[in-house]
Amino acid sequence: MTRSVLAELDSVLSIARLGSFRAAALDLGLSTTALSNSIAKLEQRLGIRLFNRTTRSVSLTEAGKTFVERVGPAMTDIHDAMLAAQSLQAVPTGTLRINAFATAAREVMEPLILSFLQRHPQVHIDLVTEGRLIDIVAAGFDLGLRPADLVPNDMIAVPLGLKRSNAVVASPAFLRTHGAPTVPADLYRFRCIRARLPNNALFRWRFEKDGEAVQIDVQGAITLDEPSLVRIAAQNGIGLGYMMEADVREDIAAGRLVRVLEDWTPALAPMALYYPGRKNPPAAFTAFIKAARDFANGRQDQLGP
Repeated sequence: MTRSVLAELDSVLSIARLGSFRAAALDLGLSTTALSNSIAKLEQRLGIRLFNRTTRSVSLTEAGKTFVERVGPAMTDIHDAMLAAQSLQAVPTGTLRINAFATAAREVMEPLILSFLQRHPQVHIDLVTEGRLIDIVAAGFDLGLRPADLVPNDMIAVPLGLKRSNAVVASPAFLRTHGAPTVPADLYRFRCIRARLPNNALFRWRFEKDGEAVQIDVQGAITLDEPSLVRIAAQNGIGLGYMMEADVREDIAAGRLVRVLEDWTPALAPMALYYPGRKNPPAAFTAFIKAARDFANGRQDQLGP
């Protein structure tokens, strides 16, 4: 079976699964025209029409349904055999696609991802950061990186041992001039740096202490949608900022920012790497999971019993 025939069969299965030539073309990394021409050639060789096409919809013909029912399992076996062969590679190669929150990516970038690439120079990592939660399988990612409480139940999770919490911070000069809040309700009297979420909604600052949960709709002179900009604004005395503690940890340690209301920002769910169960994963995938587990075990050793 030639490589072009395998590609054509994968194309048929992708269109049948996604119900759209355009979506299948994006999934396969082809132009819609190239995909359509490929299917037309296959249909001509087979002497049957596989799809009913209109300007608004695509559906399998009866012959197409029969074809997909027979070809689907066979292609699964072929791809499993190819993955099994790749898993025997002595040197991990290929691309790993990872989807993550930006804050999580920043925390593992140097100690996990860059360290892994230094040990495995033939592996390419495609890291995509975004605020929204996605289906990593449908979006074509190998791995996801999210808080453990957001990992889907059908995924395999690797806890990374990263402590997480929110932090309210301000510059020393701001606090000398305006004082510091002692309870969340005090924030109504302070200038704050507002944050906009990926869905365009304004973020309400969240606090919790002794079972009491509070959300504050803060006010201020500026609204931002990127944590790194909130950090810059807070450093320059524009107001109080609400961020992930990991993003301002070095600033707090260096005295560039001061943390307030710490007793109202308890620990959050730890970070976890997650992925779907798969048979015969490639060597690069297996090596990265091992690196993640070693990273997590190393952090546990640092934290102690």
